[in-house]
Amino acid sequence: MYPTISEFLKSIGINLKLPIQTFGFFVAISFGIAAYLLAKELRRKQSEGLLTPGSRKRIIGAKAKPEEYIYNAIGGFLFGFKLVYLFSNYTLFADNPQSLLLSFDGSFLGGILGAAILSYWKYYEVNKALLPEPKIVVEPVNAEDHLGNIVMIAVIGGILGAKIFHNLENPSEFFADPIGALFSFSGLTFYGGLIVAAALIIRYARKNKISPIHLCDAAAPSLMVAYGIGRLGCQMSGDGDWGIVNNAPKPSWMSGLPDWMWSFKFPHNVNNEGIPIPNCIGRWCHELPEPVFPTSFYETLMALVLFGILWAIRKKITTPGLLFSIYLIMNGMERFLIESIRVNEVYQMGNLKVTQAQIISTVLVLLGIFGVMYTRKKYRETIS
Repeated sequence: MYPTISEFLKSIGINLKLPIQTFGFFVAISFGIAAYLLAKELRRKQSEGLLTPGSRKRIIGAKAKPEEYIYNAIGGFLFGFKLVYLFSNYTLFADNPQSLLLSFDGSFLGGILGAAILSYWKYYEVNKALLPEPKIVVEPVNAEDHLGNIVMIAVIGGILGAKIFHNLENPSEFFADPIGALFSFSGLTFYGGLIVAAALIIRYARKNKISPIHLCDAAAPSLMVAYGIGRLGCQMSGDGDWGIVNNAPKPSWMSGLPDWMWSFKFPHNVNNEGIPIPNCIGRWCHELPEPVFPTSFYETLMALVLFGILWAIRKKITTPGLLFSIYLIMNGMERFLIESIRVNEVYQMGNLKVTQAQIISTVLVLLGIFGVMYTRKKYRETIS
């Protein structure tokens, strides 16, 4: 396992200290690819007349308000306060980036310099565009122009929701260390992030007169591929999203594949779970006592296959909301099935033992089935 990108580089003979955790690296890649695909779909839907361009009024040539300089100064101070400190303590930063990022340590001189630079930049930009008489212009706003805000909402809402649902799913971890549980970069529940981010994005869409149902359809393939790439980060870092113990012999049909694809002990996992590895020196020197199913890897494969299906049928489905409903069914079924061989907190519901993910995935499947029936009926009636 490679808890950090530096550990991976070291394994191929490159000794380079980088403050990049493997899981975070793959999450960043997943957001980037998802944003690219979503932009393509938004452009396509607008060209087909399914999304209507908007407009906004903007004052140009006016002097900046005092609060604009204040905001820039505050932002510049915070940026410089941390940036200079992190560079001056680069080795510590590379070893444990989140502890330094979330600490109150910083460079006061760097903060002053950052505030001065951004304040001057604001002054320079405003004066360069200054007009004798400010005027109001109306600018077109395409659906794609909202992408930056949508991605930002998805990132913030996704992390917040993932944290909340993870702590609800693992209350013992939260009560043992509330501060650490809330502010650590580990311990994220996908469904929590999906629910909170989706609610915030739909609210943003309604506010900006973007059709939520067409936005959801456009986002369906992106959500699936982002999930698959994110799970690859779980597999590469060994963050605890593994399966139950698997001591069964590898099936004959997998004879040509590496052993870790069937069962794996996740040596050097980022959580340091398991037993010490003999003669290992460093921060990550543990492996699981028994091999387990590499469920994150399986989810990556399934998610990429499901993404391929969604991407292939997206242009053939013209009923609004139908593609997203299919995504909900696919996502829910995939997650429900993988939970049967995955380690997770189990809830007792009568005679049933279920996980939080199985409960939510069942709800998603039911919502997807309802969505398929409702959208087909609604738009068939509309056409007739």
